Amino acid sequence: MAAARWAGWRWVRLVSMLGFLVVGATAAVGAPPRVVSASPDNGDIDVDPSTGQLVIVFDQPMNRSGFSVVGGGESFPEITGQGRWRNARTFVLPIRLKPDHGYVLSINNQQFTNFRSVRDEAAVPYPIRFRTGSAAAERAEAGGGHAEAVDLLLEALTKHYSHRDKTATDWAAEIEGARATLEASASPRQFAQRVATLLSKAQDKHIWVDIDGQRLPTFSAPAVPNVDPRTLPVRVPNWKQHSRAVSSGRFEDGVGYVWIETWDRAREGEVMTAHEAIDSMLDAPAIIIDVRGNGGGDELLAQSVASRFVPQRTIYARHDWVDAGSPTGFTEPVDRVIAPSETHERYGGRVIVLTGAVVMSSGEAFVLMMRDAAGATTVGGHTQGSSGNPGPNDLGNGVVVYLPRWRAMTVEGQRFEGAGLAPDVPVEVTAVELAGRDPVLEAGLREARE
Repeated sequence: MAAARWAGWRWVRLVSMLGFLVVGATAAVGAPPRVVSASPDNGDIDVDPSTGQLVIVFDQPMNRSGFSVVGGGESFPEITGQGRWRNARTFVLPIRLKPDHGYVLSINNQQFTNFRSVRDEAAVPYPIRFRTGSAAAERAEAGGGHAEAVDLLLEALTKHYSHRDKTATDWAAEIEGARATLEASASPRQFAQRVATLLSKAQDKHIWVDIDGQRLPTFSAPAVPNVDPRTLPVRVPNWKQHSRAVSSGRFEDGVGYVWIETWDRAREGEVMTAHEAIDSMLDAPAIIIDVRGNGGGDELLAQSVASRFVPQRTIYARHDWVDAGSPTGFTEPVDRVIAPSETHERYGGRVIVLTGAVVMSSGEAFVLMMRDAAGATTVGGHTQGSSGNPGPNDLGNGVVVYLPRWRAMTVEGQRFEGAGLAPDVPVEVTAVELAGRDPVLEAGLREARE
């Protein structure tokens, strides 16, 4: 079976690459196509294991020369035949599924983009995560239980989930529709797996399910980066790697550059070498802080670095907390404040922050610190728009669901979940451009030299 699964993965990649060659590259115009429905669809549970095809429907006519159904390994369906177009908007792929099994795939992703419109616009990536039910013979003997856990899950989603309105999902209806399947789970682990699949409908990276200390993610949609870190040592003169997380450089005119790839608390020692990098360029006329590859971590680590650039105690963001007893369901907004560093010398020159779609959570908090408290200019792309400060919700059967508890907002009170933070200087980047140059870095240098 392992050989068959691997062969299927190779087949999909081969067709995807062939599709790319056939489609070719032309100027992109118009809105990119989007998936409007899929069967099985993202978040489906108890899918009939006898289902024999994956059906994808787009919102506009598509180029039928290529396609990219991406995935691999145990979680990828077995391909049993040639994919075909039923009509200009509907694609069908023959598959074989196992009973009581979780599947993960994506319609296009950042690397394979061969689902394209007739105008040659790549379809927006659409991740699909679903789980099959038991075989017919097993369904009749399915166990019961977990009723109280289902009730607690419903209460958590409707009362304690800060982004419960993000996708306009009727969680009460979703839970009731899945109740019989969830209650019939043969074990807490199977219950956890089914809950994780169901919660993928939230499309929230800050939701996960914990069972016996194992984290089960519910949603994965990799952001398309606007930087290729592998090229930076060539593009930035005097490159120095301070740690795996931090590197720096210095341009001929003295402009400094610092790359920080994470705020992960588990890598605190690496992250804190950013201070060493900043210390080495206190005489620089300007410093570029590049966080385009930084997906977040611990906001306190981000504050430690940002405090090097802050002239005075300043509010940089706000948030409110879920409060089931409040008429609005939330508390009054709480200020988040940053103050100048008490242990490191402040840099007082011009500061540019390079940002993009990978930046989320505490990475976005860092952008706000630098923009609104340190007066930095942000350059690049929108951030991801994903925050939440997740907390545990014990379902009483060994399963714990982590849900966001706050709604992040700017100082002005603007919530940016799902929308991200717009840069001061927007720079559009294509994959073709990144192969030969770095438009965001170039724009950052122009701002630094003004």
